[in-house]
Amino acid sequence: MTPLLSVSNVAKSFTMHLRGGVVLPVVEAVGFEVNAGECVVLGGPSGAGKSSLLKMVYGNYGVDQGAIRLRHHDGEVDLATASPRQVLELRRDTIGYVSQFLRTVPRVSTLDVVAEPLVSRGVSREEARQRAEVLLRRLNLPERLWSLPPATFSGGEQQRVNIARGFITEHPVLLLDEPTASLDAKNRAVVVEMIAEKKAAGVGLLGIFHDEEVRAEVADRIVDVTAFAPRIAA
Repeated sequence: MTPLLSVSNVAKSFTMHLRGGVVLPVVEAVGFEVNAGECVVLGGPSGAGKSSLLKMVYGNYGVDQGAIRLRHHDGEVDLATASPRQVLELRRDTIGYVSQFLRTVPRVSTLDVVAEPLVSRGVSREEARQRAEVLLRRLNLPERLWSLPPATFSGGEQQRVNIARGFITEHPVLLLDEPTASLDAKNRAVVVEMIAEKKAAGVGLLGIFHDEEVRAEVADRIVDVTAFAPRIAA
């Protein structure tokens, strides 16, 4: 079976320009795959490089070496060498992302924030808004908030908007960066159900979950990021 996502021999470091160009290595020789219908979880302590890896897979961070191959339409694209235009196309059609932080255009309603990924893919605004309503209702966001911009919402409310926006599409690959971090038990259970439904639909998921109970429920495999810590020369 050809994986939806394949990470091979990836290395990443950051150059601290304000500290005399000191190079800070993050990870090296990273390798793992994500297949259809499974949730792979990046494990390890804070600072191990989990979020950096997720951002490399999404194309937010560059890669020092290695390849990040994503099955795209009838072919394959290496995110490590993809052009900015290719990255945008991949995000539109193939790879979705639920981050810890909601970034939205000011004064746009919550309903339209959630519906926008569908509208950008050619779905009518009416249908996109209807599908957004279903998700917001499922995530227990009060209907009185739907017409308001989410910038002033609580952290948990914003996270539910973020989750609805990320889950509304049918991307073959979905990245999850602590999607349940700000949620109460009731809504954590809803997100666990939604992840199970994505897996049943053949979506490949790659995520970070510090909540041990949630991680145990959703993970098919755990990739220990500490195994890719840079070796320090003696």
